[in-house]
Amino acid sequence: MSAGGVAVVAALALSACSSSSAPSTSSGGNSGNSGSLSGTLNGSGSTFQLTFQQAAISSFKSVQPNMKVNYGGGGSGKGRSDLASNVVNYAGSDSPIKSDELPNFKGKTVLYFPVVVGPITVSYNLSGVKSLQLTGPVIANIFQGHITKWNNSAIAEINKGVKLPDTTITIARRSDSSGTTQNFSQFLVDSAGSTWKLGSNSTINWPPSSRGGDGNGGVAQIVKSTPGAIGYVDYADAKASGLSFAAVMNKAGKFIVPTTQSASAAADSATVSPNLTFSAIWAPGASSYPITYQSWDLVYQKQSATNAKLLKAYIGYLLGPGQQMLSQLNYAPLPSSLDQKAKAQLDKIGS
Repeated sequence: MSAGGVAVVAALALSACSSSSAPSTSSGGNSGNSGSLSGTLNGSGSTFQLTFQQAAISSFKSVQPNMKVNYGGGGSGKGRSDLASNVVNYAGSDSPIKSDELPNFKGKTVLYFPVVVGPITVSYNLSGVKSLQLTGPVIANIFQGHITKWNNSAIAEINKGVKLPDTTITIARRSDSSGTTQNFSQFLVDSAGSTWKLGSNSTINWPPSSRGGDGNGGVAQIVKSTPGAIGYVDYADAKASGLSFAAVMNKAGKFIVPTTQSASAAADSATVSPNLTFSAIWAPGASSYPITYQSWDLVYQKQSATNAKLLKAYIGYLLGPGQQMLSQLNYAPLPSSLDQKAKAQLDKIGS
């Protein structure tokens, strides 16, 4: 992200409230007219969505000036937990509800609204190394602590001509329950096969020598401040922090740099389930970046008439004008067909 872009986002962030206090809503006026809704929506969860939510909340004020929307990060796991506990009206999550979490929702129907897709970068801090290529098995062995030096032969083999230093690798990873971790580890399951031993989940039993950061911003800070560090960071935060990131070999055997375009290419080839869940990780296609995330806003289908109006207005904004904001924030917009399906599902809120 350019310096100007960072300044714009920072200004939007300052103007946006990020509380995740208990839901409080009220309404007034005619809900069909611009500016006719009043009340408060509270959300929490995905830190992938945080910059987008802050920017959208600020911009949404011009459409519904009497509505207040708050969004706190905390990670996807916190968002789902807060929704299950009725602490928030909507949860940002980079992965669907896990089977062991379902009892927390007490049989209530949860609607998934995809709002954003994007790449997860493998960011690194290595002086003098401006470009780096990595494969799934090599990344797996780095994050399991099996490859501990940057000049390891497995890294050198796929980076011929690059002078790799004899620098110790520091693993930077999430300390909170995270959809980023879920998606990154799923990529390693898909791309590295039996090489990857740690499974896929929103929390992973990382090597003891690894360093944990809170949110994508926390991991980005560790990478930026630690020579020899490597970490998985969403593209928007990596760009905002000025990090270097690797080109990663995709399913077609091509080394692809993370961009909004390469993430959209992956999402275009994803199979979408009837409930609008999908995965663009390890997608086919020569131009697909293989480590992607997809992030949803989760809401209960059954809502009071007041809450239904507020949720339809705000989520509808994220799926409409909000999509036009994504590229400048270093996110990828939804493929058109998926966006239309999500908009059509808005009518289910409150039914």
